[in-house]
Amino acid sequence: MLGLAVELAGFPLDEGLDLRGEARSQSCGSTLALGFELGPDGLTKRLGLQVTACAIGQASAAIFARHANGLDAQAIDHSLEDVDAWLGGGTAPNWPDIEAISNARDYSARHGAILLPWRAAQQALSKAGAER
Repeated sequence: MLGLAVELAGFPLDEGLDLRGEARSQSCGSTLALGFELGPDGLTKRLGLQVTACAIGQASAAIFARHANGLDAQAIDHSLEDVDAWLGGGTAPNWPDIEAISNARDYSARHGAILLPWRAAQQALSKAGAER
């Protein structure tokens, strides 16, 4: 977990990322701010994160950041649904490296922290749709 958390240093949230989203976990108070840059094709090209969360939330954010580039809003929406269903006892989502945090599924108080990057990304990308 902590090894994943260290990866967040490679994804700084900077002013060049104009599509912004934020999420807060109701269960633990963890927060995450996310910024995207989209390519001309509408796919995520670059992202940055600012995470104030437990090790599980930080690890989830790192796993998200590793694999979010090259996706569109629909793919992010579907992956959020899949991760949420997985946390509720469903099958593992098609998101690389998610198994690294699979032990946290047993702790519902951590589910909100796990979902933070997907929820913030969904919010950010919904703004892109409004601008087009």
